[in-house]
Amino acid sequence: MPIYLDNAATTRLDQSVLEAMTPYLTSEYANASAIYAPGQKNNLVLEDCRQRVAAQFKVAPQGIIFTSGASESNNLIIKGVMFANQAKGKHLLISAIEHPSVLRTAQQLTTHGFEVELIPVDNKGLLDLEALKKMLRPDTVLVSVMAVNNEIGTIQNLAAIAEIVHAAGAYFHSDIVQAIPYLDLDLPSLGIDFASLSAHKFYGPKGVGAAYLNPALKVETLITGGEQESHHRAGTYNLPGIVGLTTALELVYNERTAYLKKVKDLRDYFWQSLKAEIPEVVLNGDLENRSPNNLNVLFRRVEGEAILIDLSEKGIFVSTGSACSAHNLKSSYVLSAIGRHDEDLNSNIRFTLGRYNTRMEIDKTVEAISQTVARLRGFTPIKK
Repeated sequence: MPIYLDNAATTRLDQSVLEAMTPYLTSEYANASAIYAPGQKNNLVLEDCRQRVAAQFKVAPQGIIFTSGASESNNLIIKGVMFANQAKGKHLLISAIEHPSVLRTAQQLTTHGFEVELIPVDNKGLLDLEALKKMLRPDTVLVSVMAVNNEIGTIQNLAAIAEIVHAAGAYFHSDIVQAIPYLDLDLPSLGIDFASLSAHKFYGPKGVGAAYLNPALKVETLITGGEQESHHRAGTYNLPGIVGLTTALELVYNERTAYLKKVKDLRDYFWQSLKAEIPEVVLNGDLENRSPNNLNVLFRRVEGEAILIDLSEKGIFVSTGSACSAHNLKSSYVLSAIGRHDEDLNSNIRFTLGRYNTRMEIDKTVEAISQTVARLRGFTPIKK
């Protein structure tokens, strides 16, 4: 049986989520914008989902905008907020370890006359709060810092960051994709003005996500056309996906206590087993202040892609964490940002655990990695 250890990339669709979606893919297929009865019936379903998602994050329903996923949400928020608030300024701050959908969106804004700066992090991936204070300016419009890093699992102190940002008169956005269900996300209490998420990261369907937009703040529309999503995002509603997102979100938070214990116990057992069986392994990030399902390990003197390919041939599926695509095998800018030496930037493997993983799978994986690393180190020219 294959062993899947890349749950930060995507998760398996939960059967109960699929069952909740199925009517809206088959019999209840009417457009939720239509005036006739089946359409209005589905519109009630849509708005019920909006209220349920909003309740999970303790925000007003009108602040929840359904999108195709977090990449779209990040684009909507970052570009939309910066374009809509140019009277205040054109300065944007993002952390040095943001997801590419934030980094590249910010970079694109520089071609429109905006100024972007990267906030440094420490050797565990935690944001440098003193640097943030110094970098904030009167013309800073937005600060974007992800809640949980997708590569090394570091959890940021969102409330502390928001307090600093708001004291300077700026807005705060957080990509919360990797935080569900690992953090209790009461957005107003945390001081988050804007947030982004994707359903497929927590056992929901692919191709659907959400953005939280503080209703009191200005955001320019990027996808124009119809009047859906209170004019914030045109396009026919993906009602099956929205139902799936809502069902999955409630499911993972209802099961949260048992789920967190399971993945943390597995993660800790995995790390202890790796250290016992394989020399020259180093944890990237902080073991305590990280998502309980994340284990990012540096295997010195071995290429991470070589380990990944060898494990894949054995039916074990992991990630280097440094790329969202097999077309991009660049070294990890996250590891560079936390101070890893150049020779170690391509030597990491990200293991991310989920609901369906077992201790037996961990044992088999450790045995396979031990064999793989020993073989690869046997002919590496890099000395200890």
